[in-house]
Amino acid sequence: MSEAYICDAIRTPFGRFNGALASVRTDDLAALPIAELMARNPGLDWSLIDDVIYGCANQAGEDNRNVARMAALLAGLPISVPGATLNRLCGSGLDAVGSAARALRCGEAQLMIAGGVESMSRSPYVMAKAEQAFARSQQLEDTTIGWRLVNPKMKALYGVDALTLTAEHVAEEEGVSRADQDAFALRSQQRWLRAQEAGFFANEIMPVTIAQPRKPERIVSQDEHPRPDSTLDALSGLKGVVKEGGTVTAGNSSGINDGACALLMASGEAVDRHGLKPRARVVAMATAGVAPRLMGMGPVPAVEKVMQLSGLAIGQMDVIEFNEAFAAQAIAVCRRLGLQDDDPRVNPNGGAIAIGHPLGASGARLVTTALNQLERQQGRYALCSMCVGVGQGVALIIERV
Repeated sequence: MSEAYICDAIRTPFGRFNGALASVRTDDLAALPIAELMARNPGLDWSLIDDVIYGCANQAGEDNRNVARMAALLAGLPISVPGATLNRLCGSGLDAVGSAARALRCGEAQLMIAGGVESMSRSPYVMAKAEQAFARSQQLEDTTIGWRLVNPKMKALYGVDALTLTAEHVAEEEGVSRADQDAFALRSQQRWLRAQEAGFFANEIMPVTIAQPRKPERIVSQDEHPRPDSTLDALSGLKGVVKEGGTVTAGNSSGINDGACALLMASGEAVDRHGLKPRARVVAMATAGVAPRLMGMGPVPAVEKVMQLSGLAIGQMDVIEFNEAFAAQAIAVCRRLGLQDDDPRVNPNGGAIAIGHPLGASGARLVTTALNQLERQQGRYALCSMCVGVGQGVALIIERV
């Protein structure tokens, strides 16, 4: 069986909701890191890419009609290069990397691009079709995040709790206090600030040029969501977003964001043939399901499964990138896996609470950040994992080479 190597990885800055990247169409945003990969690797014959796999959670707006294929064409890849869009909601980008790795390992592909995109700022409203002729009622749904056009049977069987409410469930059932959540959120912001000041993100973020009417072009080269001036007092003063006295707040939750990320992946044979420099290999990926009302706990069985598949243990991981959908679930996952809340291996450069969470892109971002951190500290293994809406988890291990 061949190996699946990551040879290059790049992403856009992650923009705030209705922020710096909001004017960029989703398919154009998706194309940017692919075009950057092409510019960074000019000696590669890009017609040899076997497939482009992109994660995207919305797909109701400008990301419809297979945004992976659209991005490939818009980036300038030859028309012979196909593309497929994968949707595992929040885990889509991580699943895209794992799916590309599987194709490479089994010998069905030699060169792949994997990644993801989400423009939550540009998520459209959708309207359901009338159930009968001349119906006067209209159902308009916001597709930015969460449930829409709910199946009554699904609601009766499992509930359709908002994501923030699932985090409250996790906090209550796992005994995660408000103070612990706020402390975790503050560490995310502080770790991001240290990484930013050290120039860490320069290795993974490409600048994006934004055209502005009657103004000079704007260059966006830094994540827009972090709040490095956050304090524990300010965080503790925020009200719960779900219920009176609730512990989940805007300050200890991830953001609603825009961004894209892409990785160039290759088999061992392709690495040798094209003179590529492998940076890491994908060891294994696993997915698992949990109760939808406790979707934040999805990483626990997924991590346990990927450890079993790989024959490794979490103690062997030098870097751990957990997507911080909510501090409540991130803490609960750490504790269930035997990790301390402030384990220095977990999100050492901050996580989604600081950086942001453009759904389809975040998983690919985790892998990119983990790879750069492994190289920075000369580590060997990194674990990336995410919770997924409707009750799933996905986990992936990479090894620096």
